[in-house]
Amino acid sequence: MKQRSRILLACGFALLAAACSEKSGQAESLAYGGAAPAPAADVGANVARDASFLAYEHNATVTLAGDAIAARLQQAQDACNDAKFGDCVVLNVWQEGGDQPSARLGMRLAPAGVEPMIALASADAELGSRSTRAEDLAVVVRDNSLAQQRLRKERERLQEFQSRRDLSVADMIALSRQLAETEAQIEAAEQEGAQHRRRIDTQLLTIDFRPTSSQASRSEVWLAIRDSGATLASGVAWTIRAVAFLLPVVLVVWVLVAVIRRWRRRRG
Repeated sequence: MKQRSRILLACGFALLAAACSEKSGQAESLAYGGAAPAPAADVGANVARDASFLAYEHNATVTLAGDAIAARLQQAQDACNDAKFGDCVVLNVWQEGGDQPSARLGMRLAPAGVEPMIALASADAELGSRSTRAEDLAVVVRDNSLAQQRLRKERERLQEFQSRRDLSVADMIALSRQLAETEAQIEAAEQEGAQHRRRIDTQLLTIDFRPTSSQASRSEVWLAIRDSGATLASGVAWTIRAVAFLLPVVLVVWVLVAVIRRWRRRRG
């Protein structure tokens, strides 16, 4: 009886491995650009769904007075933290002061909040360059969904085997190990799927704050004036080094000229 149960269990494992291998092959085919088999009536619906699997990224440049950059950066950051235009998370903040101030703010926010946030950041300022790009995640979302389905079916089969009472201790240990591995794979796939959904449901916005061109030009002139003393000192130091380096050569040449002249006088 035990021998027969072990044979049935081995056959069950073999069928499970074959089914998983077949599903894995289909998922790999999709990952490399293969098409998922679908009824002809569902093709239009799939195309419509794929059109909504876009992850948008926006970049905008705002030009304003240099002394107003820090306050405008803080205002946009506070609007994001307070969810003024919907769900928003600050991803990165970069700021540089001094004679040429600038700043950068990266956020992930609800699609409806992109335009109001750009309008807030560019109020009474100049909105310069702006770009938008979209990444199509339809294939990766579909592959992730198929992988989760495959792993859940594998977990169900393993749980069915685990419920048998005629299993040996070694078989129970092997089943528990395989079930734990499958659970970990399901959790990883679910986390990846949640990340894809987050990129689709929210949009990435990066705003660069820069000073006006006239102010930047004045800053460059002021920097040149400020650095003129250091530049002059560096030039004088370089000249002294050059003279010290060439002085031995000049002395050698002067001695050679003097010797040649004396030699010519003696012959004359």
